[in-house]
Amino acid sequence: MTNTFSRQVLPTPEALRPWVTGIGSVSVGAGSAEPYVQLPDTATTVVFRVDENGRRSTLVVGPRTRASYHHGKRFASCLEMRLAPGTTRPLLGVPAVDLVGRMVPLDALAAAPARRLARELRDLEPEEVVPHLARSFPDLSAAADRSRTALVTAGADALSMRTGRVPGPVRDVARELAVSERQLRNLFAEGVGLSPKHYARINRVRAVLAQADDVPWAQLAATTGYYDQSHMTTDFRTLMGVPPRSFFTGRLPDARPCQASLARP
Repeated sequence: MTNTFSRQVLPTPEALRPWVTGIGSVSVGAGSAEPYVQLPDTATTVVFRVDENGRRSTLVVGPRTRASYHHGKRFASCLEMRLAPGTTRPLLGVPAVDLVGRMVPLDALAAAPARRLARELRDLEPEEVVPHLARSFPDLSAAADRSRTALVTAGADALSMRTGRVPGPVRDVARELAVSERQLRNLFAEGVGLSPKHYARINRVRAVLAQADDVPWAQLAATTGYYDQSHMTTDFRTLMGVPPRSFFTGRLPDARPCQASLARP
């Protein structure tokens, strides 16, 4: 018997759009848990979780540099809020680089903004979280350096895959933003947690994951900006742990015990 797994994309209220790039709801029904994969991810995510016994917890999941594979862990529901590039410090009081590869309780972060947000969310039902934040999110414009946030946002956009457009080299993006490559790396460390190059690699591999069902491998390599199919396969294996064919035929690495449920293969 397998878990009943469902994911739903929720609308992001206008008041949250400067800070949040996406909100999703995940639920798992009863049954023996199946393995799942946590994909490489450039975003810091706030996760509001209710387990099968009704216990609530709010977690912060930092950017993931590589995929990991886990045995399932039962829980009732999970609300995920992906933070926009450059907003981790204003919202949580810590730079994104401090959260890379980590999953920590929100109230375990020492910064005052994180503790205040943890108190606000502590007694809410899952369906109350988004409306509450839309109503009560503090005006963070004073805490946020708008010029730095704008540069991080522009850099992240320039290094992301878009229909009909492949991101350029990091040096060209830095030149377009009128900053040095070193400045761009520093901006990304604080605002995203990753180097610009690694951010682009993760974004490109996720584009491969999104398009692989519909496009032949060689064509997919070209449309996602790789030199050739071999280069795509090498990059995919580095970040995902297995080559593309193995991943899409279910030949996955050995799973580890679960920490948090954020994605499935």
